[in-house]
Amino acid sequence: MYNYITGKVVSVGLNSIVVENNGIGYEIGVSNTTANSFVTGEIVKIYTYLYVREDTFALYGFASTEEKTLFLRLIDISGIGPKLAMQILSGATIDALTAAIATGDVKTLSKIKGLGKKTAELIVVSMRDSVAADLADVSSSQTTFADKDCAEAVFALVSLGISQTDAAKIVGEISKTVDGAENIIREALKRL
Repeated sequence: MYNYITGKVVSVGLNSIVVENNGIGYEIGVSNTTANSFVTGEIVKIYTYLYVREDTFALYGFASTEEKTLFLRLIDISGIGPKLAMQILSGATIDALTAAIATGDVKTLSKIKGLGKKTAELIVVSMRDSVAADLADVSSSQTTFADKDCAEAVFALVSLGISQTDAAKIVGEISKTVDGAENIIREALKRL
């Protein structure tokens, strides 16, 4: 129903913010990542999703369309509601989450508060192909994930705090001359 709201941030809490637009204050549930990206008093554009059930109307917000897309994919999985999806989004960066899902890294996903091994496995099974396709689309202009070594190297670099785009670019360059995930990672770290 609401695609986004533009307005002034009135308050920022741990799991929510209030955005004022035309005299109306919208309380919007957000991930920690989104909450940390906004400052009280600034004018923002926040992408939203209205969750409606018999006894619940809740508005959720996202700093980016990528975060919103990941949220929508998470809540499509049976057993994952908006609150758990927000906990998952709060537990890691978007790049780290997508890399973990695309590579099937259940161990990393299980470290997120409130997310057990079974649910992490369900997320990987349900979303792996679509997330991997998204990553391939994003990185196709820079590199192709032709093999598992490149995907593992990108995931490792993202886990170290390097952006998905930068990691894909450098791995694409290095993989032309270097084989093996460990060797690619080692060379990438030398170049950074």
